[in-house]
Amino acid sequence: MGVKIGKRIKDVIARDRKVMLTLTRETYPFVPDHGDGDFVYDIEGNKFIDFSSFISVYNLGVNANVEIRDAVKKQAEKLMHGAFADYYGELPVAFAEKLLGMAPKGFNGRVFFSNSGTEAVEAAIKLSRLLTKRRYLMAFYGGFHGRTMGSLSLTASKLVQREHFGPFGPVVHAPYAYCYRCPLGLEYPSCGIACADFIRKYPLSKEVSKNELAAIFVEPIQGEGGYVVPPKEFMRELRSIADESGAVLVSDEVQAGYMRTGKFFAIENFGVEADMYTLAKSIAGGVPMGATLVRGSLGDMPAGSHSTTFGGNLLAASAANASIDYVKKNMKSLQSGIERKGAYVMKRLNKMKDSYEIIGDVRGIGLMIGVEFVKDRKTKEPATKARDEIADACFYEGLVVLPSGMSTIRIIPPLTVDDKNLEKGMDIFENVVSKADKTRGK
Repeated sequence: MGVKIGKRIKDVIARDRKVMLTLTRETYPFVPDHGDGDFVYDIEGNKFIDFSSFISVYNLGVNANVEIRDAVKKQAEKLMHGAFADYYGELPVAFAEKLLGMAPKGFNGRVFFSNSGTEAVEAAIKLSRLLTKRRYLMAFYGGFHGRTMGSLSLTASKLVQREHFGPFGPVVHAPYAYCYRCPLGLEYPSCGIACADFIRKYPLSKEVSKNELAAIFVEPIQGEGGYVVPPKEFMRELRSIADESGAVLVSDEVQAGYMRTGKFFAIENFGVEADMYTLAKSIAGGVPMGATLVRGSLGDMPAGSHSTTFGGNLLAASAANASIDYVKKNMKSLQSGIERKGAYVMKRLNKMKDSYEIIGDVRGIGLMIGVEFVKDRKTKEPATKARDEIADACFYEGLVVLPSGMSTIRIIPPLTVDDKNLEKGMDIFENVVSKADKTRGK
């Protein structure tokens, strides 16, 4: 194995366990220090290919690109916090204009800046209720929208995230179109998108009046739920249900958005427009920032009804401006690169699926790809332990990947990843999976 874990790393981990409340640490001992292109190095100099983008934050490369770093350095020497909630700021306004320019034609929206994905969702919760004058919200099993109390009321991906924190706000949940593990026991496409029809027949007929539904919150591709890609018809049906109910459709783009799928907003892949979009993670190249985009026809909020101290701060806005400028300048090459690289990864993974019984499903759009591992293809029993062991083994071979859902590993390299590094990373991944497949069931 190429990666060696020395005293310095072990010391950091030991100290962490003494002073930090338990977080969602991975089982492998990764203590990153710096990045360079497609690579990240730990504090002892071990080198890794990054297939995690640090949870889809470094979409433009580890430690962002030169333009973003330079913009942050320049702004840090001037003023980092400009109290944007109380005063005005040129940089955040400029970014808002550019961001809204990426929205669908006729959106004519407004933006609220915050510091994270969960805050962006919290703003969408409050604004959807404020602007519709309704109380109830709808979200989906397997969905993840954050861990603060409002967003957590929507989240339903893992029980540990909700346990001990209820009761929650007025939220109803419905089945997501997880076709590999259909919650209704049906098969696509013969199902007729029964999971969407379920919403009309049950929650909106027996639990909540459609006249009281403020918003439907949905991830175009479920992230923490296992990188689940629904059929296009499902997302289109949600748009119809929102329209029938007079509710707002909120697209949670925190993990799937900002070009990850080859589109600026992931929901574009389904030919659907949302009324609100939430963004975070990658939009400021590693500097904390969240954004909630609201369709102009919904109106504005009264002064003081929602605010933030650090949202839209000058440091984050400088990074976000540099990032979106890079995206706009390189849009065509980014899109073609994401499409080509994503096709390569999917082809490679599907060939692996033909060879290794431990792979149950491969799914994704662009460079947001999930590989689901199973103990048995017929029963589809999740191979959670094997999945974790595969992620660990990849780490010790110099490849960083992240688990997701019950038994999925995400393949989310930087969108700018070099072809050779992408191939090398896939070589490591396949080598590890092939070994795991040989010991499957033992």
